[in-house]
Amino acid sequence: MSLRIGDLAVRTGVKVATIRWYEKVGLLTEPGRTGANYRLYDEDALRRLTFIRRARDLGFSLDEVRELLDLSGHGSRDCAAVDEIASRHLVEVERKLVDLGRLRERLSQLIASCAGGRVDDCRILEALGPDG
Repeated sequence: MSLRIGDLAVRTGVKVATIRWYEKVGLLTEPGRTGANYRLYDEDALRRLTFIRRARDLGFSLDEVRELLDLSGHGSRDCAAVDEIASRHLVEVERKLVDLGRLRERLSQLIASCAGGRVDDCRILEALGPDG
């Protein structure tokens, strides 16, 4: 199987520019090319890019994705390293959720402080200003 970059993009849901960038940063190996200089991707590239997209959808950083890809190539190794990466990421997600909860509360307070009226008297805009 050979896919051109546009076909790979459609099959994986990853934009063409992002595929090129993943090649540039070494997450994907540069594919072979046709005589007309079109990139041609194989089944392995499709699997790898799907893995990258799914990991990114879960919020893993590029460095974490790189680590996970490296580990996925060593099937006989203990998966403790994978668990460690996922656990670290979960801690970060939970920290962000706490931060988002605080943000939600603050925004709710700002919205509740709005009594309507003119923009000149807007409590939300006032809170965003230099003296807020």
